[in-house]
Order: sequence, then structure tokens, then C-alpha cells
Amino acid sequence: MEFPEGLKYSKEHEWVLVEGTSATIGITEFAQEELGDIVFVELPEVGEKIVKDDPFGAVESVKAVSDIYAPVSGEVLETNEILPDNPETINDDPYGDGWMVRVELSDIDDLKDLMDADEYAEYVAQQKEDDDEEDEDEDEDDDEEEEDEKDDDDK
Repeated sequence: MEFPEGLKYSKEHEWVLVEGTSATIGITEFAQEELGDIVFVELPEVGEKIVKDDPFGAVESVKAVSDIYAPVSGEVLETNEILPDNPETINDDPYGDGWMVRVELSDIDDLKDLMDADEYAEYVAQQKEDDDEEDEDEDEDDDEEEEDEKDDDDK
């Protein structure tokens, strides 16, 4: 899995590329893999203001609909016009052609709360580990339920 250097990452799995006072935002490779095949993207209009930690759009996949959370606050300068007709671009190239919006940053300090590539890689590894443990717990619960059902059938 790829986590390009030079980007900042949020705990909600968005990435940010800062260029001067503007930022390009998209979702990470991890996020798009978790979602599966993306079939629809909803983005804000140019001129709208987005607020850090608030939803600014949504992606719909074959599995679920998920909000996209603003990793920074700012005014939308541009949206990726490819995505409405070709949402699968996010699956194909999440860090390139799959970008979502460009914003004019309203508070440069928002970047302090974001992770670098190494920190994000550790965060994702921990999340995968937690998911694996949950899966194991669910499997154990399923096994116990099956045993209970078997015991009931024997009575």
C-alpha cells in the first residue's frame, strides 16, 4: 500500500497536498480499498467553504456510502470535474487523477493535526490490526453460537 511522502494525512483517511496557501484533497489508497469499487462521488461547489472535521462530500461504493471529512478549512477553488462521470478514477489513482477538491486554506494551523506518511502508515497498520482482532472475536462468537445451537439441538 502506498503512502506518498510530501502529503499530510487525516485519521479519516484523507490526504492533503499543500502548495503555498492552497491544498488539494483526496482520499487515501487505504480508504478506497476499504470502500471497494466507487460508483458515485458528491463534491461541494466552487466557492463553498469547507470546515475542518466536517463532511464536505460523499463517496458511494458497491459496499457503502461514506462521508468525506475536511482535513482542513477553506474555500473550494476547484473540484475534480472528471469524478462525477468517472468515479472509478479514485480507485485507479487516488493520489493523482483521483483528487477531489482544491481549497484556499483559511487556517494554516489546521495542518498541525495531520500525520506525515510514516505516522499514517503506522496508523493504518494499527487499524488493520484492530480490524483483524475484531474479525477473530466475531469468528469466536460465531463458533460459540454454533456450539450453543448444537447443544440445543441435542436436548
